[in-house]
Amino acid sequence: MLSRVFKAFQYRDFRLLWFGACTSSIGTWMQIVAQSWLVFDISHSAFLLGLDSFLGQIPILLFSLVGGVIADRIDRRRVLLGSQYVQMTCAFFLTLLIAFNLLRHHVWPILCLSFIVGCAQSFGGPAYQALVPSLVEREDLANAIALNSIQFNLARAIGPVLGGLALTQLGAAWCFGLNGLSFVAVIISLLLLTVKFVPQNTGESILTGVQQGISFIRDQGAMLALIALAFFMTALAIPTITFLPVFAKDVFHRGPEIFTVLLSCSGLGSVAGALIVAAMGNINNKGRIALMMLLLLGGTIAAFALSKSVWLSSALVFLSGAAMMGVFSMISSLVQLITANEMRGRVMSVYNVAFRGGMPLGNLANGWLIPMYSAPGVLAVNGLLLVVLGCYFFVAQPRVAAL
Repeated sequence: MLSRVFKAFQYRDFRLLWFGACTSSIGTWMQIVAQSWLVFDISHSAFLLGLDSFLGQIPILLFSLVGGVIADRIDRRRVLLGSQYVQMTCAFFLTLLIAFNLLRHHVWPILCLSFIVGCAQSFGGPAYQALVPSLVEREDLANAIALNSIQFNLARAIGPVLGGLALTQLGAAWCFGLNGLSFVAVIISLLLLTVKFVPQNTGESILTGVQQGISFIRDQGAMLALIALAFFMTALAIPTITFLPVFAKDVFHRGPEIFTVLLSCSGLGSVAGALIVAAMGNINNKGRIALMMLLLLGGTIAAFALSKSVWLSSALVFLSGAAMMGVFSMISSLVQLITANEMRGRVMSVYNVAFRGGMPLGNLANGWLIPMYSAPGVLAVNGLLLVVLGCYFFVAQPRVAAL
């Protein structure tokens, strides 16, 4: 069982990238904890909390398509290294701002840096997603994607705990500084990789490359439905994580320790969901299983929104994290398996626009609605809409369930 779950670890380059990315992701989640709490503590505004997340994600919509073309034409490792350097610089700059008490009652520097980091991720994201499949054989691709989800969500479980400790015991500056240092691990791992894919040197424009990627997607039947599903799913599900500080402070009337507990439970649930997907391997009926997990995701989010108990909410956010990662891993595996390697950067950039693009729009809309209708009310509706979305794809889009 263990050899099947961790099969992709037999590849040296995948192991290197996995451990480097996991270390960096832990640092990133430490920063997310500190940044979310800092923005809400300074501004006392759910809208600005949603705006911070929006500015960090909106570059995905603006620049990912260009990033996908570049990932198919330039060494993907070089693109990733550039992205890491920019993000590391932003983390250290924010450390200095806090260390010298330059933020005080203003959050606009944090918002600006979030946008810059989002720009770097819009180029690094397609390159990373296109690089991972080239490090393993095709039959181990689904396992590699699930293990990659595990590293991200293992970091999402560990990072908030470490971030919460650093935030409460040492201060926010330590969270940002440690995040900056964590980028060293992924930079070293990227420098040690042996990359097999050599990009084609073409004279075509970036616009032509984008059009080729979109044409490829149109020709793949169910691909458009998968991308639409990814967009609506993230727009409705991710705000549950974004607005956990609101639940900790306004619903449960507690401090950052409860926010850390809820975020860690969500991360642990995601690890559990990714482990289940990894153990399944390259099974049939991925589409049907993904839609069943989507129904579970919607139900648990609605129940979490209405819960008045911290411990019940922790259990529900654990289940929602498991279901969320199960859906994400299954859909990502289907998209990757359909895509040829020479088109992977462009196709994954379109997928990234949908998957990551739903986050800022969902967060901004929820940040606008929560002050009017309350966080529990808005998130309960999100959960019900996810259930409706799953039923719609079962009935009106049978191609997805048949994959």
